[in-house]
Formats: sequence, C-alpha cells, structure tokens
Amino acid sequence: MRINRIQHDITVLADELEVPGIGHLPVNAFVLHAAEPVVVDTGLSLPDRGFMAALSSIVDPADVEWIWLTHPDRDHTGSLFDLLDAAPNARLITTFAGLGIMSCARPVPIDRVYLLNPGQTLDVGDRCLTAFRPPLFDNPSTVGFYDERSETCFTSDCFGAPMPSAELATADDVGYAPPAEIRAAQQLWAAVDSPWVHVVDENKYLATVSAVRAFDPGQILSTHLPPARERVSQYWDMLAEAPHAAPFASPDQAALEQMLASFEP
Repeated sequence: MRINRIQHDITVLADELEVPGIGHLPVNAFVLHAAEPVVVDTGLSLPDRGFMAALSSIVDPADVEWIWLTHPDRDHTGSLFDLLDAAPNARLITTFAGLGIMSCARPVPIDRVYLLNPGQTLDVGDRCLTAFRPPLFDNPSTVGFYDERSETCFTSDCFGAPMPSAELATADDVGYAPPAEIRAAQQLWAAVDSPWVHVVDENKYLATVSAVRAFDPGQILSTHLPPARERVSQYWDMLAEAPHAAPFASPDQAALEQMLASFEP
C-alpha cells in the first residue's frame, strides 16, 4: 500500500489488485482532512494489506468522525469493522440498501450508522459534502460525493481503469499514463463493472452524467483510478461514449483453462 498526500487536505491510501487478462486495478481509499475527518472506504477484504497501519500513520483513528462507505462491495469494506472499533466516535455513512447488504454478512451497529441519500448534504465542520449517485456503478447503494472546498468529486467505481503495471495503479496522478490508453481502459472498466450501460436509455443516462458534471470539479478521485487532476473534461466525454463502447466478452471455462496452463511449470 502506498500513501499519496495529493494536497493538504486529501490523502490517498493506494492499493492495487492484479486481475488476469485485465491489468492492475487501482483500489484506493481516501482521507479527507476536514475539521471532522472523513475516511472514504476501507480497502480490500484480503489479508495483510496493511490498511489500518497505513491509516494510522496519517491520522489517529480515534480522531475520525466519519466513515463514508461508497458501497459495501468487498474491495471497499476490508477494514471497516477494524476502523469502527478503532474510531469509537465515527459514524458510518451509507444508504438503507447499503445497510441491508452489509447486515447479511455481519451485524452493523445501528447507532453508529448515518443514512445519507443522493442529493442530500453533510456538514463536516469546515465544508459541505454533497452526495450523488455516480453515472456508472455496480451496486445499487453506491453514493459518491462532491467536496465544495477542495472542488473534488469522490466517484467510487465510476471512471475506473485497470492499469498496465502496479506502479501506475498506485501512482499519485493518472497523468503519467497516455490519455488514449486511459480512455480505452476506462471504457473497458465501464463494460466490465457496469454492463447495463449498453442497454440503458441513453438520454436518461446522459442526464446523470450532466448532473454530476455540473459540479465542475477540479479533480476526480475514483476508487479504481489514480487521482485525476488534469484533463477532467476528457473523462466526462468518456462517460458519454460508454454506451457505445464494446461490451466485455467474459472469459469462459476454456479461456480459464488456457490461463491456468500458462502458469504450469
């Protein structure tokens, strides 16, 4: 795990996961150093990822006031309950659906939950966070947010892109990769993570893109993309093109056996 302090009030806890045939998928969590500190997602649900140690090196967990869970998929909830234990005053931000999904695996302390829906806002002391549903998502409880003070959109899975190397996946800026490669990788991820984009009513979909674009953010922070602080307009264009990108052809058993054979000595 790599710690990237990308500006005075935002730190990225950057991890990655190699997906055979796809690339190295960034898996980011974030700390928003607001007056009431906010941790956004809690890393992979895999052993020995070092999330709590990395987090503790940049903020005392006891000082964390909010845990914003963009949605309860396993690549976002790895250290959730460890953090709840270490941050006794923190409230867990999720939706009613998100609470229900999490409760299927482990009871969630209801008195620690703060239900927040798209369109609602949250005051964290020195700034206001506006919740929204990202245009692309793979979980119905997904909620990102816009931070008006840092002019940053936290977009969960939306804008994600598998990268060609672990180094690029955990870089402090996506600008290190060529724009054309990022566009192709984002379209691939859109097809993998949100396959419904190929069959949805395009006008309704584009309205969701316009609604988030209206924030006019200075940077985009996605769980599955290195920080994007330049060429932001190009990422909105990518979203508009997503319904017309090639659908993802998922490997079948024959492809799996071929991949496994390539690892045999």
